[in-house]
Amino acid sequence: MVTIWREVGRKVAVATVVATRQSAPRPVGSKLYVSESGDLIGSVSGGCVENDVVLAAQEVLAGGPPRLLTYGITDDMAFEIGLPCGGEIDVFVEELPSDKLSQGDVRLVVVAGEGIGEELRDPELIEAARRRGMSHVLKLGDRTVLADVSAPPPRLFVYGATDTAEALCRAAKLLGWGAVVADARASFLTPERIPSADELLPMWPEEALTHAQLDIGTAVVVLTHDDKFDLPMIRGALASGAFYVGWIGSHRNQERRRGLLREDGVTDEELDRISGPTGLDIGAGTPSETAVSILAEIIAARAGRDGGRLRDAKNRIHAAL
Repeated sequence: MVTIWREVGRKVAVATVVATRQSAPRPVGSKLYVSESGDLIGSVSGGCVENDVVLAAQEVLAGGPPRLLTYGITDDMAFEIGLPCGGEIDVFVEELPSDKLSQGDVRLVVVAGEGIGEELRDPELIEAARRRGMSHVLKLGDRTVLADVSAPPPRLFVYGATDTAEALCRAAKLLGWGAVVADARASFLTPERIPSADELLPMWPEEALTHAQLDIGTAVVVLTHDDKFDLPMIRGALASGAFYVGWIGSHRNQERRRGLLREDGVTDEELDRISGPTGLDIGAGTPSETAVSILAEIIAARAGRDGGRLRDAKNRIHAAL
């Protein structure tokens, strides 16, 4: 719809959540689009501050400067939209740049400090934001910058058609992620055994890697426990842009296989990318518990966190803040 508005010549403002404190109805990166004729798409607060945001957007469309707004959400407001307690949100309002719909998946814009509204073109920051895969803010001296990431949900690529593979796919779907499972053993890789995968690839690692085209939005988990599958799969995953590479197996077996990879020319820096044994230490025993452990580590890695207990955390508990 925003594209249609632009095609018929309407100016459009966009309001983006750039920070949340305590509870908040929408995460960082949530957007409300406002056309000059008053049409709306999206939400930044579940309804409790939208009217004021729309007024600010209309002022921007009338020639006003971009602005950063802060709203406290009262306990009463929070209760009305289903939150247990109040909170605070920062919303950045600007006119949608003319090339915003076609300029790529990451945009860096100054939302506070000198040069508010200025767009930055820092390749390193753009690549770091792309790897993180979600909108967030960062401090550059006295300026606050929104890394506005427009990326599809992550994709889980699993090699090894095991019970854990199905549990991983089932849990990934709850997160809204895509899930692909590959295995050269076609008799194991059936829709009956792995019903939750979006795609089944009865292929050897090299062929599966070519077909799947692992990218920066992909997390790879290798479950086969067999060197003839594991080693080429891990080598290929490390050579790709995958943001996470996980490998099951004991610490002893991890070291043995790392030695084989070193002999094959894989560097220690590349080996450091491997999460092996994969997963967080939560005492998992069943395939479903193991899937939770692995996906928890993948989520932490994507957010740049180490995992661990929130009660021991020294920073904010939500990754996108």
